[in-house]
Amino acid sequence: MRNKKRDHSHWIFLSPYIIFFTTFIIIPVAAAICLSFTYFNAIEKPTFIGLSNYVGLITQDEVFMQKVLPNTLTFALIVGPGGYILSFILAWALAQIPSKMRTVLALIIYSPSMTAGVAMAVVWTIIFSGDETGYLNSILITLGVLLEPVQWLQSPEYLMKIMIFVTLWGSMGVGFLAMLSGVLNINTEIYEAGYIDGINNRFQEIIYITIPSMKPQMLFGAVMAVVGTFQAGAIGVALSGANPTPQNAGQLMVNHLEDYGFIRYEMGYAAAISVVLLIVVYAFSKVAWRLFGEKD
Repeated sequence: MRNKKRDHSHWIFLSPYIIFFTTFIIIPVAAAICLSFTYFNAIEKPTFIGLSNYVGLITQDEVFMQKVLPNTLTFALIVGPGGYILSFILAWALAQIPSKMRTVLALIIYSPSMTAGVAMAVVWTIIFSGDETGYLNSILITLGVLLEPVQWLQSPEYLMKIMIFVTLWGSMGVGFLAMLSGVLNINTEIYEAGYIDGINNRFQEIIYITIPSMKPQMLFGAVMAVVGTFQAGAIGVALSGANPTPQNAGQLMVNHLEDYGFIRYEMGYAAAISVVLLIVVYAFSKVAWRLFGEKD
């Protein structure tokens, strides 16, 4: 009888995680999937319409296919790998300097990620303000580069570039700290053995020793980069001050979802967009797992 109780005791420790995971992950995802097959305006009872939302999203939503999807893929393919590579480079560089200076620099690099993206967007909005009082316009006009102010955040030509820059600036989060920890915990004897076996420079050291020795941290950083990239969609709306963004130049899937869900109250259609977004995030995560996951 005592053995039987001991066999089931682990469920007591797992139960808080199971409860929270079920409540905040499984149930909302299941609800979104179910709602994606309905017409639901948040007032009337949901009406089952089958695959109509998905068919409309792919065949009738020109904004989604011509603007939102290309914008999202462009943003993800630049910010995701870019932020990931930058995190690794900075983590490796910090590992080469004394510990006191490393701690200070790591805190400086990490601190932007601790502040909400929308809050930081306020700072960048002042810098890229479209009048003469905006810092960037003021500097460029003073230097004679510009003759009149540029509407940086309202211009389809510049908005996406600014979104990418601001997101990269604030992308050094827990993934960066995990990589820094991974680099610092590599056994130095492995490097010594590597140089005996023929490694000649730092680049070979990184490729053949550093990265293979910290694959768990690299995988964690990759997954966090994927999730962070697709969650950063609010930055475009925060910078431009409008949803949809000007001429949909900075419109991402997250913004499109919020537009239909919380502005137009087409909850069923917004749920379909959220399911597509979930599939895209899952696909990118699987790629990261294939690259850095343990292979049996």
